[in-house]
Amino acid sequence: MADVGWFIGLGLWSAAIVMAIKPLHGYFMKKGCEDMVAVYYNRKIAHMLAGGVPILASPIVFSDPLWPLLGGLIGAAILASTHLMDKRLWWMQTTQNMNDATFSLMLGLSVYALWAYSGEPWLAVLPAFFMAFGDGVTGIIRNKLFARRTKSAWGNLGMAIVCLPAGYLIGASLSPAIPLWGLISGAVASFVERYEFGPIDDNVLIVVASSLVLLMGLAVGPL
Repeated sequence: MADVGWFIGLGLWSAAIVMAIKPLHGYFMKKGCEDMVAVYYNRKIAHMLAGGVPILASPIVFSDPLWPLLGGLIGAAILASTHLMDKRLWWMQTTQNMNDATFSLMLGLSVYALWAYSGEPWLAVLPAFFMAFGDGVTGIIRNKLFARRTKSAWGNLGMAIVCLPAGYLIGASLSPAIPLWGLISGAVASFVERYEFGPIDDNVLIVVASSLVLLMGLAVGPL
């Protein structure tokens, strides 16, 4: 029952954040931002608060990885449906892509897969942390510097500043076999963020690439 309560509570938290950032769109516009820039500022805030905070809470409050998986699937279904029905949350969604839905999907899938395989909840949330907070910071930096959605080495540097210490510290808290692999996974996530291949967006690449590094670390052992 505790898991159910936390699942509902974190779901309401995410929904509340999505609605709470709506006025920020107008604020950014008044500051001279174009509509698309305001949308992407809001999307990155949602990345960190609506997605990242529940993911970081998952190892603390959940006893089973099915809960973050279910949350990610429900979130992805809701976000995708707003695109498909042309009922977009205009303050954080765009007609250009459905990356917000992919973000939610990859959160749930990655946490479940790594948690179920490794039995280490904190290790399991690491790729999701990279995607939520690392990519969130990246997007804000690029918006600030270029006032448009683009890719830049400055954004990757900002992501690395967030991800490398997180990878090392979370890894160090788990096992002496993990710290350097956590560091490497953060570096890889920061590098692949700047690439997209059609429907395979940076959310997919960040999670898959960093997860593969961590799985390799579990198999190989300490460096």
